[in-house]
Amino acid sequence: MPLGKKVRPSSAAGKLETCTTTSIFRNLRPVTAKTTSSRASSTRQQARTSIPEARAGLSPIGCLSEVGQNECPEWLEKEPLKQCHRRHSVGLSQNVATNENIQKFGETLKSLRRAKIEQQVSLAHLKNIQAAFQESESKGRTSLDVDAFRIIMKSVGNHGINDDQIEELFRKIDYSASGLIEWDEFCTYLQLKYKEIEESRVRSKHTSFSLPATIRELSHMEQILHIYFTPDEIFVMMREDGTISFWSSQLKLKRSRRLFEKPFNRKPKWITDFTIMYQYNKFILSTGDREIQIYELSTFEPHCQITGFETSPLQLDYCSTGADDCMILFGDDQGCVNILLLSSVAETLRKWKKCPNVDNLPSISIENSVLSPNVTYIRWKVHEDWVAQLKYYDSITAVITSSNHEATALVIGCTTGTTNLEKQIKEMKECWKEGKATKCLSPCVPQKRLECDQSVFCVHKGVKTFDFCKKKNLLVTGGMDRIVRMWNPYVPGKPTGLLRGHCAPICFLCISTDDNKLFSVSTDNTVKIWDAEDHCCLYTANQKASQIKGDISACLYISKIKALCIAADVIALLYLRIQPLPQPHHINSHKEAVLCCIYCKEFRQVISCSEGSVIKVWDLDTGNLAFEFSRAHGDSAVCCTAFDDSGRRLITGGRDGCVKIWNHNNGHCLKILKKEGRCEEICDCIFVEIHKNNYVLAVGWDRRINIYSDSSDDLHHVQPPQPRWQDDLKWGHKDDILCIAQCPPSLLATSSYDGETIVWNMISGHICCHLQSPSTKVHRDGEAIDRSVNKVIFLKTRALKIELGASLVTTGPQGSLVFWNLFNGGQLFSSFTASRAKSPLSSLGAATNDSLLYMADYIGYVYVYGIKDYAVQGPETDPPKIVNYWRAHVNSVTCMELIEEQNVIVTSSFEGSVRLWTMDGELIGTFGQPQPWDIYAPASWMHPMVPHEILVDPLSLPIHPLLEEENSVIISLNQNEEKDQIAASKDLQHKSPKVIISDEDIKEEIKKVSVQNNLGKRLQQERYKSLNRPPNHGGPTAYHTLKYFEINAPNPCEKPDLSAIGTDPYDAICFSESTVDLQICA
Repeated sequence: MPLGKKVRPSSAAGKLETCTTTSIFRNLRPVTAKTTSSRASSTRQQARTSIPEARAGLSPIGCLSEVGQNECPEWLEKEPLKQCHRRHSVGLSQNVATNENIQKFGETLKSLRRAKIEQQVSLAHLKNIQAAFQESESKGRTSLDVDAFRIIMKSVGNHGINDDQIEELFRKIDYSASGLIEWDEFCTYLQLKYKEIEESRVRSKHTSFSLPATIRELSHMEQILHIYFTPDEIFVMMREDGTISFWSSQLKLKRSRRLFEKPFNRKPKWITDFTIMYQYNKFILSTGDREIQIYELSTFEPHCQITGFETSPLQLDYCSTGADDCMILFGDDQGCVNILLLSSVAETLRKWKKCPNVDNLPSISIENSVLSPNVTYIRWKVHEDWVAQLKYYDSITAVITSSNHEATALVIGCTTGTTNLEKQIKEMKECWKEGKATKCLSPCVPQKRLECDQSVFCVHKGVKTFDFCKKKNLLVTGGMDRIVRMWNPYVPGKPTGLLRGHCAPICFLCISTDDNKLFSVSTDNTVKIWDAEDHCCLYTANQKASQIKGDISACLYISKIKALCIAADVIALLYLRIQPLPQPHHINSHKEAVLCCIYCKEFRQVISCSEGSVIKVWDLDTGNLAFEFSRAHGDSAVCCTAFDDSGRRLITGGRDGCVKIWNHNNGHCLKILKKEGRCEEICDCIFVEIHKNNYVLAVGWDRRINIYSDSSDDLHHVQPPQPRWQDDLKWGHKDDILCIAQCPPSLLATSSYDGETIVWNMISGHICCHLQSPSTKVHRDGEAIDRSVNKVIFLKTRALKIELGASLVTTGPQGSLVFWNLFNGGQLFSSFTASRAKSPLSSLGAATNDSLLYMADYIGYVYVYGIKDYAVQGPETDPPKIVNYWRAHVNSVTCMELIEEQNVIVTSSFEGSVRLWTMDGELIGTFGQPQPWDIYAPASWMHPMVPHEILVDPLSLPIHPLLEEENSVIISLNQNEEKDQIAASKDLQHKSPKVIISDEDIKEEIKKVSVQNNLGKRLQQERYKSLNRPPNHGGPTAYHTLKYFEINAPNPCEKPDLSAIGTDPYDAICFSESTVDLQICA
């Protein structure tokens, strides 16, 4: 039945009446026009029922009326239909259920579109809020609680916010959980928030050059005047002495030729500029002899020349204006703009080629050339100094010129000009009064444009270079004052922006329309990249980094290859570092490897930290990025995270050896915790309470437990650690400490790289017990197995009960998991291989009731084991039952966070992705993906899909049961062989009591000792990088690809005939010469 039709109720009790059944998507879709039909008007009305709540309850998606007309996600439209089957007869129970369902998804849509208060506060709102704070201070209340703050925020006139948003903003500002905030704290929060948002925008646009530049050395000759890049990707360069050269895009010289020969009786010609006529396969030269020459581009043969100009052309340009029409423009040393308008160009060039030769070149003077109807010569007096740059832009049909004269620094003018009728009538009247004929001015006499024909820009110290972009309506200038000015070409009075940063005069500018960037080059060989919208400097390459030597004479930016070509004493090519295009099936949350992540219950956020020292805050409900800030620990990676007991302050530890406390909602660093002197890498940190005082414990490569006090009374921004425990100094760890875990109220566990785990009493600082990982064998090649304990957790429901067996779980070598009982000095209760591929475990997590144990390994798998009754009564020999497992990432899982209140898991990996899963292994999504999700709507999840890189990776393939049995058979055979060898060795010992130590045994023992000595401190990031290498999926190695050739056996060498020595003419000649020399000497 179509939606929007009144139907008769099926109930005969008379309690139900007909109601209008409208589409539930009506209010979700944008309203394009008002419907005037009777049926459309009837669908917006509702019939009364005997149920009092029906009028409010049956309003379809009425709660979404304030959302607006934005388009909603597709899954949000389909989810209500999947969750509830609709009926045409509406009863009380269905009315309530429909209302709850609509409210649920309406709130979801509002959460997706709702803007934060920080984004809605305007300057007027800030003034009103400040006045409200001042009024409260006048009454003696310097601080406001949440109720007073709510009243102020609602009284400023911003009606689009609700109480939940106000309370959330209050908690973000009140990071110390004191319950009070001040005006200064409010302003500080907003200022830092806006600052980090702006820096985040700049970071997203970051670009750079591949340094050093590609350099090609040049011979010591004249400088290069101009660079052109042809459509077939060839560089054409012209020197002052007339040498033209062609280079490939890789700066390989293809050909070169000198156009002029050096004369004997006079000075050689020198080139001032050149340009290319692509339409006619020719190029044009301007020389210091006040002439313009035209050559064939393919053969370099001279075609013709135009002589007799009154001034020397300095800047040259060419533009095609029609099918057989063109324009040649040049600026001279008197500040004039000269324009040659040519029609029927092919015919005109043929006529010029037939002119008489001068210096073996067909020549025609400018006076004779303008006699032809196909040639028009126009000369404008524009500047009071020589023309520094000239360029014709066909998009605005105007020519732009610049000079060092401040009053006419840059001029945008037309080519032909408009007719000045008043001036012509005045001249005609004067000639008629004097009885003379009308004056006929020579075309070589410069004229001035009318004010309406040009726009003049006055710039301090003039303009040396400029560029124009019609698409952006942007004009940029640079010169001797070292400032890049940005103009609206139609507003010459004042620049729209000033870009400062160069320390020398600017000699080149270019606007890249595709990248929305601006390139500037100064005479000290410094290259800068600017953002054309934000007017900020994105990158600076100095001379030392780029290795460009000499004075810059020409520059050209080629958007096709994303490179900047610079000509100086060398030819340099600076390539832009182009970020690889994102793969359509691969989504990254970070650009670098993600080393840790944590869940903030207070604000329902997920915080992830990367190796590039970038911290991102994600919304758990939608997966959208809420906030980010960079350089948290400078250039060092962020290795570990924790939260205080209030959940409002983030604690991070980095490779720089510092522990920092943050307000992660605005990137405010509240405190720095570090020791004096050299600081080692921090591997893990936690927040604990000891003797009703708060502390931050940090462990790392210094092999000690660093205790920092967290007191609000301490006003020092940088705080040193407390004195260390005596047991830590005497009997603490002997190698790098990798992780730390606590079990309130008194237990603490730390584990190190050498496989040792120590359990501490936090109250007294004494050691409870030492636990050593089970011994492992050494491989036959002499390499030891990694015995490091990466993670340790307490089973808190068992920790303080002696009758509940194992209460501590640690990782072990080769993907093993170890259960420990902490009483009686610590006992090993169980050890089994948890990873199916025997890959080391990287993360652990336990459910609140300790019934399920979650773990992740180095190849990206997540395993779930049921341990409710495991190792409770005593030691166990068999592993617990595996409940579920799936592959979450293709690389190592660096961190795994359980969020039991939502029944989800957050995982992070070296590949840069942070993903959200259900407890059953269903993929909800990757943080940062384009399409947001709703954690309550399964229709918005990625399940049943899995990430593409996991799907195609060979390690994701399941292991066949036959292969598992085959492996078990091989293992049993190996065990039997070992037993037989042991029995045989025992028999030999009975037969020969004398112990024989061979050289092989000594060599093996030396290897063991060397391996044990090498198990000290190592660079953990190097291990991370080696683990992050792409897996080897097989294929031919370098050895397999070697080619072999058959070598024919050489002929056997025959013994030389010594009797033939005397017959050798060469020896005879040498012998005769030597005897003559001896006679002379005698």
